Amino acid sequence: MGRGFVNWSGSLSFTPAEYAEPADEDEVRALVRRARESGTTLRPVGSGHSSSPLVRTDGILASLDRLAGVIADDGRLATVHAGTRLRALGEGLYDAGLAMDNLGDVDYQSIAGATATGTHGTGLGFGNLSTQVAGVRLVTGPGETLDVDAEHNPELLPAARLSLGALGVLTRVTLAVQPRFQLHRRSWCAPVDWTLDHLAELQHTNRNMDFYWYPRSDLTQVRVMNRVDQTPDERVWHAPRVPGSAAADEPREVHVAPTHRAIPRHRELRFEEIEYMLPVEAFPACFAEVRRRIRQRHRRVAGWRVLVRSIAADDIWLSNAYGRPTATIACLQNTSLPYEEYFRDMEAVFRQYGGRPHWGKKHWLTARELRPLYPRWDDFQALRRRLDPDGVFLAPDLARLLEEA
Repeated sequence: MGRGFVNWSGSLSFTPAEYAEPADEDEVRALVRRARESGTTLRPVGSGHSSSPLVRTDGILASLDRLAGVIADDGRLATVHAGTRLRALGEGLYDAGLAMDNLGDVDYQSIAGATATGTHGTGLGFGNLSTQVAGVRLVTGPGETLDVDAEHNPELLPAARLSLGALGVLTRVTLAVQPRFQLHRRSWCAPVDWTLDHLAELQHTNRNMDFYWYPRSDLTQVRVMNRVDQTPDERVWHAPRVPGSAAADEPREVHVAPTHRAIPRHRELRFEEIEYMLPVEAFPACFAEVRRRIRQRHRRVAGWRVLVRSIAADDIWLSNAYGRPTATIACLQNTSLPYEEYFRDMEAVFRQYGGRPHWGKKHWLTARELRPLYPRWDDFQALRRRLDPDGVFLAPDLARLLEEA
């Protein structure tokens, strides 16, 4: 029977006609076939961390929670069940002596949900998590199993790596992995103008670098991470001295841990978020306008910080970093505070500078505005219609994103 669903932030709630928790691939196929035969829609859901309505349906909501765990690894590739949470995945890989190359700021998500929406970390040399996907197995609209990897249907991989759950229900994900390693994380506070002046230097001389800007104080918190297993003359490590401080010698925080513990941060407070991906050359002007508008229009209600990160370019059809090195700006807001007027104003700025919205976060774009942003948009739509000819996965909210009125 239907059961109410509420996402992580609490901003999305609905009651599907049916809530299902398939325990294996056969049960997934049976659910998809039943949805197709009855003419209803089915949406897969992972952890529910996303604040966009991608999973909303009045049909069947299929949780992947029971499809969890590492299946196999050969030291180079690891195949995992699609519902595996990133936190558990990190521990499972670590126990096997392995690690993912990079991770995002939160580890609450499932691997299927994180890759299907373009979740990302930071670092000039790292793409979003979807770029680490070497293959997937999914159940298509007719209820058939399809493998997509280097040996099976490789031409579909640029679409299947990040698909919004529109091509089918992922049951397995194969990831490129490497021997486990540790990261040394340091962070310190600095004036925003200092951080912007040194941004390129910090990004190019550290493995991972991002910063938070706090609108009310106009300060930033800078975070850099580097591997600890490199020799001193090989290790990339740099923290320019902040005038009037001892940032390089006395950082606010020092932490050494495996990647899956060093990169994600524990979140006690829940928040809403809008994030746009920008061409790197547009970042300085865009951030300046964001800063100006927040301080002039939204400082009273903007109680949370603004996060700036970087992503390497990729060739994934619906990736926000498709074809261009990318800078990201994310505005966060406590769930107890109003966000829509603030976020809509920020969206207008982001769009002015060629931004693409994060698929898993708040935005108000539809297919009409999205199509011009993605050079392979029509190719993805053609493949979607081929793999889901009856629109089993095309619930109304997803249709607004993918189908022009």
